[in-house]
Amino acid sequence: MKNKKIVLVATLILSSLLLVGGAFAGGQQEAAEAGKKMEPKFASEEIEGDFMTVWANNFADEMRQWSDGQIDITVYPYGSLGDTRDINELCQIGVVEYVFSDFGWISSFVPQAQVLALHYLWPQEKMPEVLAWVVKNGKFMGVLEQHFRQNGMVPLGIVYEGWQWVTSKKPKKTLNDFDGFKVRVMGSKLLVEDYKSFGASPTPMGYGEVYSGLQMGLIEGQVNPLFAIYSMKFYEVQDYLTQIWAEPFVGIPTVNKQFFDSLPQETQDKMREFWADAIIPAARWIDNKNTDDLKQILKDRPEIEVYKYSAEGIKPFKERAKKVYSTYLEIGGDGAQEVLETLLKDIEDAKKAVGIE
Repeated sequence: MKNKKIVLVATLILSSLLLVGGAFAGGQQEAAEAGKKMEPKFASEEIEGDFMTVWANNFADEMRQWSDGQIDITVYPYGSLGDTRDINELCQIGVVEYVFSDFGWISSFVPQAQVLALHYLWPQEKMPEVLAWVVKNGKFMGVLEQHFRQNGMVPLGIVYEGWQWVTSKKPKKTLNDFDGFKVRVMGSKLLVEDYKSFGASPTPMGYGEVYSGLQMGLIEGQVNPLFAIYSMKFYEVQDYLTQIWAEPFVGIPTVNKQFFDSLPQETQDKMREFWADAIIPAARWIDNKNTDDLKQILKDRPEIEVYKYSAEGIKPFKERAKKVYSTYLEIGGDGAQEVLETLLKDIEDAKKAVGIE
């Protein structure tokens, strides 16, 4: 009986929060339609000072200035409004208007977005330039948006946050070193299959649980961009940083569909324009931050070994990764074939446009 009462109370609390949040979101929509001041919420999956929170604040500043203070966005760093899955759901149902998420966690709501989790899609050379061309000139964003809209959200862009790194307690210098490797990945079924193809034993785990998981030996390693490895202190309980050039970490600034569609076309265009124009400067910002963070990691723990695979070294990884492409078609939802083919063509066209052979 006691457990039933606890469940009932928890349900009532959650329902109250959703009702309040829904009323707030409805108020923002009404304000937009009436041309009054709006105060939307923007939930970030990263802590204060990390990429998503910094660039969400840059977006908020830009919209505040552009609208003469009529669009006053408040940014909430990781943990303020819940875990990564929580904030995506809050955006979907309209409790918050914006969420800055990654391709892994958002795929729980939009399975087609898992295409961005496929390994060795993007060139190592000029990755941000290729991404910028795809977003601005390709057809991929339009196709992807159709699927986001079916799930109550609209992607405003895609931004590069550096390449993902593998951290571990033991060296990972050959494909064989990945056999049985208990590695934490983000909450994407496709990422699990990616690392399984390398022989690893991948485990999805919440962002806030990774440090303790590494410390207690529940996992042997994890995958994240450098800034996260530094800011979340994962390097304190790991001995090796390994770059296999498999996946750039990309973020997807997203807005609630109902709220976005209530905005004037000029405002919608400005929001999309900000994120498209931010790709290159944001890439420079994060590359500089990653360089500085790596220096600090090695200063704090000089015994950590950094290993980067050569073009020859990643060949067996690329061969294994290709087998996962068919898995995406099976689990990527309706239209997965079109999404994959569109992205692959856009990337090839982008490589030619920016001068990559």
